[in-house]
Amino acid sequence: MKNKKVIVSVINDLVTDQRVARTCSVLKDLNYEVLLVGRKQKSSKEPVLRNYECKRLKLMFEKGPQFYMFFNLRLFFVLLFRKADLLVANDLDTLLPNYLVAKLKGIKLVYDSHEIFCEVPELQANLIKKRIWERLEKQIVPKLEYCVTVNQSIAKYFKTKYNVPFTYVRNIPNYNTFEKPKHRIDLNLSLDKKIVILQGAGINMQRGAEELVESFKYLSDAYVLLIIGSGDVIAQLKENVKTFDLQHKIKFIDKIPAAELSHYTANADLGVTIDKDTNLNYHFSLPNKVFDYIHAGIPVLASRLPEIEQLITAYNMGVFIESHDPKHIAGKIDDFLNSADYALCKSNTLKAARENNWEMEKQKLIDLFHETI
Repeated sequence: MKNKKVIVSVINDLVTDQRVARTCSVLKDLNYEVLLVGRKQKSSKEPVLRNYECKRLKLMFEKGPQFYMFFNLRLFFVLLFRKADLLVANDLDTLLPNYLVAKLKGIKLVYDSHEIFCEVPELQANLIKKRIWERLEKQIVPKLEYCVTVNQSIAKYFKTKYNVPFTYVRNIPNYNTFEKPKHRIDLNLSLDKKIVILQGAGINMQRGAEELVESFKYLSDAYVLLIIGSGDVIAQLKENVKTFDLQHKIKFIDKIPAAELSHYTANADLGVTIDKDTNLNYHFSLPNKVFDYIHAGIPVLASRLPEIEQLITAYNMGVFIESHDPKHIAGKIDDFLNSADYALCKSNTLKAARENNWEMEKQKLIDLFHETI
């Protein structure tokens, strides 16, 4: 009997999305023939080699309404003319074509919402766009049978709003993803300085990055900051670094594949996740980078958001900021990295990694896919 076919859709360029890659690997292990569909931008690097088929759509537009319209149109026809027994839509911006094709072909659809899409800060400043996405979500989500999201708080939010059960599957790395990280010398990192890292594909507004950069005005040259990834405030952060004359303390690295990124993370002394509690999406967030820090064995400096605070407090593996004042952030970094508590928090990340890993977490996703059969 031939393997069943699944098409997984996501709107990014397939280079750094670890959650989607893990989902595809689970489907591959379940003997599906996997096609992963995303997009290709002018700045896109080549994705890592995978043991399933990938297709990246080239579009005339890379942002704005035209981009979303053409991407969804192209995706609709890919889904329509490729054979599939199952569709997996990642986030609201791929849901419409998946829903329409699933109805037309009479096949199952799994919806994976990586966040509360309609509450992202980028939409709060444009009520027209927000209402369009809200209407789309309201029209489709209550009709779905198989839904998954990234943590318990967001699952409860969607269940309350639409009376649809959402399975939550956190995006956690495999346990011991590599045996030994590269040396700092090989990564062109300082040997004698304490390294603070901020990483991710969503270094965006209201996530504390601007204040983190400014905080390095108040730290000695014994500290350096690595900012690795992409987002809509990167250009502004680079300007701020010049304005504050911090080029000797702050280094930017463009988004890189997860396997390469993990070496930088493991060589850092402290991981930062200081999203602001300005919208529901951030309030309930549990960023991927929190687990990346933990599995790399480095403690975390975080803002007090429910999911993050619960995890860090449960294992005593980090500290919290009480405000986004740059002087306060600098003080927290300096005090923690020079405290007696630091070594204990670092050792506690080992237990957290053993008890929170993809090998254990993916079983919930496997059970969900079994329900669609």
